[in-house]
Amino acid sequence: MRRTERPGRFGNSLIAAATVLALGSGGWLVYEGAASHPPPQPSAAQAAVAGTDPVGPGAAAPLPPSPPDRIRIPAIDVDAPMTGLGLTRQGSLDVPPPRHKNLAGWYEAGTMPGERGTAVVAGHVDNAEGPAVFYRLGALTKGRVIEVERRDGGVALFAVDAVEVYDAKDFPDEKVYGAASRPELRVITCGGAYSRQTGYQGNVVVFAHLTGVR
Repeated sequence: MRRTERPGRFGNSLIAAATVLALGSGGWLVYEGAASHPPPQPSAAQAAVAGTDPVGPGAAAPLPPSPPDRIRIPAIDVDAPMTGLGLTRQGSLDVPPPRHKNLAGWYEAGTMPGERGTAVVAGHVDNAEGPAVFYRLGALTKGRVIEVERRDGGVALFAVDAVEVYDAKDFPDEKVYGAASRPELRVITCGGAYSRQTGYQGNVVVFAHLTGVR
């Protein structure tokens, strides 16, 4: 599932109107009906607070470029391989193949996790069979650790600064994908309200910053 090619990187400026609503079908929710449990959503307490410092350790120095191979989020039992993602014809972020439930993707034309800037990771909340890799992403809380295993043998450690959910019509492209002066990470999946006709109505986004490497 790994891509070995390293394309030219352009930051995230190429991503346009990039709400990633294809990261969950919810089909299994319809099939299971009232017995189903929708994915957890972040509480207001996990949102970023303007004017406050990030939660947890301070920012670490940027790491040299190295593609990510695996993501682990111990607090929500995520341990998944990673694959490169590009853009769709419409200019939005592509998604991992939905048949691979335990697979995350990263925007390989942008920042590599650990480099200076904003790295973007995305994965499905579910597929037609049930929960997928980021089903519990909305349950993540500030200060928790995200580990990204890199191809150079190091593991980049990120502390969660905020976990927020946005309706598609209000998705803040610049806040999520905009440039950063330090190494930052965004982890994205579907979330928000669910409609039988159109699926999930928004996205859950985790904001995190690099705190070290091991």
